[in-house]
Amino acid sequence: MTGTLRGRHVVVTGGGGGLGAAIAAAFAAEGAALTLMSRTPAALVAQTDVLRNAFGVDAGAETCDVADPDAVARSFAAAVRARGPVHVLVNNAGYAAAASFQETTLDQWRHVLDVNLTGTFLCTQRVLPAMLAAGEGCVINIASTAGLRGYTRVAAYCAAKHGVVGLTRALAAETKRTGVTVNAVCPGYIEDTPMLHAAIANVARATGTTEAAARARLAKASPGGAFVTMDDVAARVVWLCSTEASATTGQAVTVGDGEVL
Repeated sequence: MTGTLRGRHVVVTGGGGGLGAAIAAAFAAEGAALTLMSRTPAALVAQTDVLRNAFGVDAGAETCDVADPDAVARSFAAAVRARGPVHVLVNNAGYAAAASFQETTLDQWRHVLDVNLTGTFLCTQRVLPAMLAAGEGCVINIASTAGLRGYTRVAAYCAAKHGVVGLTRALAAETKRTGVTVNAVCPGYIEDTPMLHAAIANVARATGTTEAAARARLAKASPGGAFVTMDDVAARVVWLCSTEASATTGQAVTVGDGEVL
């Protein structure tokens, strides 16, 4: 990296733990100022303390439900007051519900789309005008390989993540030649995340096997036979915000060990 992220204001939604925390740490290692957002205040405070102590960066927290327009407006306004205009937005907050298509309720469907797709829309709308006015900025949407192919028992999640990929491409088309880049990162199953643990438990229940057998079954579905790590994904996100990637926009970048070949 060339140091161009030092002091830049990066907002990471779903930043209190898991992949969001790993992404925030990767930006902090480059010297960026961070605002972390999620619905869990205690986790946010703990994570910002980690970033300040480990990297010596300016890091703050805003409690925010990304599916709530009023909460999004308040949280982003507070973030800008504290650290200035947002240079990088990472739409990482996500939610998945496992059920067959026939078992999926309308409430489940709406909640999955509200968090994953509408949340991405709402947060991006808060930062885009300032980015366009400045002639620079990066929006990174954390999608999934489920945004590029279908999986059983997660129809709502697949639909939402396909929507995130489509939104990414549409917005990139609207913002080309403005200095703003918009890209999606599409991980497969990620090691040591709540989503992987939930998937393992769901497969075990559906197939009547042990969780160890379910884990092996999920890993085998990847051509490489392994899960990607949070650090793998975080590194790709940070690179997309570097000067080396300044000509990259509208892309759905997979981090999935060949899962969508």
